[in-house]
Amino acid sequence: MSSNLFEIFDNHKGNEIYKWEHYFDIYETHFSKFKNSPNPITVLEIGVLNGGSLQMWQKYFGPNATIVGIDIYEECKKYEKDNIKIRIGSQADLNFLKELSNEFPKIDVLIDDGSHRVLHQIITFEYLFKFINSGGVYLVEDTHTSYWVEYGGGKKRNGTFLEFSKKLIDSLYARYSEQRHFKLDFYSENLYSIHYYDSIVCFNKQKTRPPVTLKRGIKEPDRISKYSDLKKSLFFKFSYYILFKINKILQFFNLNGFILNGSKKK
Repeated sequence: MSSNLFEIFDNHKGNEIYKWEHYFDIYETHFSKFKNSPNPITVLEIGVLNGGSLQMWQKYFGPNATIVGIDIYEECKKYEKDNIKIRIGSQADLNFLKELSNEFPKIDVLIDDGSHRVLHQIITFEYLFKFINSGGVYLVEDTHTSYWVEYGGGKKRNGTFLEFSKKLIDSLYARYSEQRHFKLDFYSENLYSIHYYDSIVCFNKQKTRPPVTLKRGIKEPDRISKYSDLKKSLFFKFSYYILFKINKILQFFNLNGFILNGSKKK
């Protein structure tokens, strides 16, 4: 059996699979570590359609994978077979998501290919991301709908999934903030990376920690040591203090600031 996902798709004779071509390289990049896993894994795909993609995931991830398909249409139950399970419910229904997480509390791969409505994508992510195992992947497809009016989208429009995801970039960097209101949150401590592609956003979950500085080799003379006498002067300290305060005011109003170079070292 081929382990290359596109080959599995290309040779597929089962139910119809509907995917964009460039998605396959993205899948391979983020999912390959789970294929033919020697340990049991859970793969959850929202949006069953014709059931073909569930068959594809079954072949790709191997016999130790439980493939769970989510859809709102009861007729999709007919695609349930072997290690493919079907659960009927809406991805925007918190009661359903609670039942789902009770049954499958540890998810390794989640693929949101459901309604593509921006609010549904956000509701699902906010509820289910916490059930992704450390080292797991949460992938949202067809995120271009964040620009489509009929799905609630628009460039920089509040409430779209892409604008929601952009705010999570701040969570990735929260530990470096000097602003009191900007603090570590759940995503700061559990979201390892965010990857943006054409119509896909992929989130990798992993416990994070403060960076550790490593040094090797012979230390050369400090290139900025010639400025040390100047930095000790009262004039420099007073000037720096005033400029720092001005910069804080500009920061408060989200206005462009200026660089106070050399104030801190890594």
